[in-house]
Amino acid sequence: MPVGTVHHWSNTYFMDIAIRLRYIIYHFFLKYMNKFLTRRLFILIPSMSILKIIFKPMSVLASSLNSKEEWNLSKEDWKTRLSPEAYFILREEGTERAFSSSLNDEKRKGTFHCAGCNLALFSSEMKYDSGTGWPSFWNSIQGSVDTKLDFKLIVPRTEYHCSRCGGHQGHVFNDGPMPTGKRYCNNGLALKFVPA
Repeated sequence: MPVGTVHHWSNTYFMDIAIRLRYIIYHFFLKYMNKFLTRRLFILIPSMSILKIIFKPMSVLASSLNSKEEWNLSKEDWKTRLSPEAYFILREEGTERAFSSSLNDEKRKGTFHCAGCNLALFSSEMKYDSGTGWPSFWNSIQGSVDTKLDFKLIVPRTEYHCSRCGGHQGHVFNDGPMPTGKRYCNNGLALKFVPA
């Protein structure tokens, strides 16, 4: 740089880049965030919070659900029967990481049983690949699961659990294949596969 030359930020092409970036970010915010931040959303969020307060859904963990008398075990009994990970899912309604279960890729003929009490919940004919990363089924064996409303994510979801021991299995959604249109999205650690 020659002596006496003053090199200002405004004299560089970096200023032009900064102005263009600001323009892009500003217009991205206006275009996409305005679609997200609609009047409906501002009404929906407080409304769901108010509904949650009105209905006061208690934290009903699987360990407090009514289950068959012989499966009404204490926390300590369940902890000795199950691995810590399975206990977290079955008794505390936890969720495993997507694509972490080997049962997601299970293709053999057989039956999927509750890992807590060994009740048959799903047949392999009911299983399909939903692409979600969890074992998914379009139906359950009749009488094997019970459901309840879950407000953990504010938006109501349908939780389902083993009808015998009350162990949490997952959530059921209305985006599955025909003939039921249901997707029973199950935690792999809550299941045990028994080949035919």
